[in-house]
Amino acid sequence: MTDKNLLLLVEDDLYSSETLKFALEAKGHEVVLATNGKDALNLVRVKHPQLIILDIMLPKMDGYHFCRLVKFDARFKDIPVIIVSSKIQEADKKLGIACGGNEYVTKPYDINNLINMVEGYLKTLNNPS
Repeated sequence: MTDKNLLLLVEDDLYSSETLKFALEAKGHEVVLATNGKDALNLVRVKHPQLIILDIMLPKMDGYHFCRLVKFDARFKDIPVIIVSSKIQEADKKLGIACGGNEYVTKPYDINNLINMVEGYLKTLNNPS
């Protein structure tokens, strides 16, 4: 990969977002941050990221609503969305997948496993078979 992959990280917890952003950038990815669903939706429209890492409990627009809006827009429906949430009930996970999430990871998570998951999706996007 010669170009950096642009990732959108949607997370309102500053510590979580900065920690994950730093780890992803250390792997050579470009990361843009949004702290609420409305700003995230604007960033998707302007930046068209390769992958979205999405929290569910967000101000202004929750992650479920954001994910539905992204996945039901033909321009963005193929962008993988990895949901990372502290909502751990099976119903929450099912709703996340039903809204268009590709993966649902519960907090706390292993940052290395999450980065490996992100890179697996990016590899598939960059080298389709």
